[in-house]
Amino acid sequence: MRKTGFIYKVFDLYYDGFKHMTLGRTLWAVILVKLFIMFVILKLFFFPNFIKQNAPEGQEAEFVGQQLVDRSGE
Repeated sequence: MRKTGFIYKVFDLYYDGFKHMTLGRTLWAVILVKLFIMFVILKLFFFPNFIKQNAPEGQEAEFVGQQLVDRSGE
């Protein structure tokens, strides 16, 4: 691999930056923990799979369409 190429220079910039990071590692850890909580924990407890619980197997599209029509008021 050429060590003068643009992609190598960009990779080396980020690699060196993350390698010598001190406070940034803590901040990245906080960000990753928050994302885990938002997307995993909250989904498990607060957002149940409504379609899977109420629609028959293989009829999910029809169930969603019927719900949209029923809730539109027409």
